[in-house]
Amino acid sequence: MAPRKVIITCAVTGSIHTPSMSPHLPVTAEEIADAAVGAAEAGAAIVHLHARDPETGLPDQSPQRFEPFLKIIKQRSDCVVNITTGGAPTMTIEERLKPVATFKPEVASLNMGSMNFGLFPMLERFREFSHDWERPYLEGSRDRIFKNTFTDIENILTTCAENGTRFEIECYDIGHLYTLAHFVERGLVKPPFFVQSVFGILGGIGPHPEDVMHMKRTADRLFGNDYRWSVLGAGRNQMPIAAIAAANGGNVRVGLEDSLWIGPGRFARSNAEQVLNIREIIEGLGLEVATPTEARAILDLKGADRVNF
Repeated sequence: MAPRKVIITCAVTGSIHTPSMSPHLPVTAEEIADAAVGAAEAGAAIVHLHARDPETGLPDQSPQRFEPFLKIIKQRSDCVVNITTGGAPTMTIEERLKPVATFKPEVASLNMGSMNFGLFPMLERFREFSHDWERPYLEGSRDRIFKNTFTDIENILTTCAENGTRFEIECYDIGHLYTLAHFVERGLVKPPFFVQSVFGILGGIGPHPEDVMHMKRTADRLFGNDYRWSVLGAGRNQMPIAAIAAANGGNVRVGLEDSLWIGPGRFARSNAEQVLNIREIIEGLGLEVATPTEARAILDLKGADRVNF
């Protein structure tokens, strides 16, 4: 019997961490492109992408920030490109949707609900910042909601329907799975669903192994064979949760968006380092890492020849 294929997604920069937190966080278009290509060469079939202002590192969802690194990645790698619709909690839904509507990627992320998204505990670890926006951005999350209403979700789904874009459906709690089931019942999401269960964000479900398995059991009951399960663990939870998922039939996500670390008190020097780490765990379980071609087949993606970049 052939070994099961595990899809590795790498989220290379995100909008959670700020530049002063790690010297290894990609900020410029060149750094983001190099990080994505390096992660793909290490074994990531999918790269999940945000953009930033190259001078300050502030999350920036304008298509002009995405275009330079999208073109470079496509020239240098066959990896699947996944563009965020999450952007940052400070952005409007119109701002967050522009890059996906413009570039029509194979995959886009889609948060399945509004939620508290607490970043302020990081102020206990990081106290000195190089840019004026960083501290208020983190502190402001005490009173900030990431907004994705039913109308917002439907807007994203219908905007992308004609483009053939599929979704990394990010579920931060059990209720998000039921929200997905609602849109499945309405026919706005069609199988196979790529469900990314998110653990350890303050405001969402916790990182305990029972939380991980509870999310999987619920998704199994709601969606049966119609979905493909993946996980991401925030911060120090990244590798333990990825290992649990890989051992229980799931796919995994790593990257500096989700964790700056490679071990206790040790910064990851690159996204590729985290990919290599989880790849070693996957292969140690007797499993194989999916190639981009295999990931496209597993998720029924439209192919890189049908994107707009």
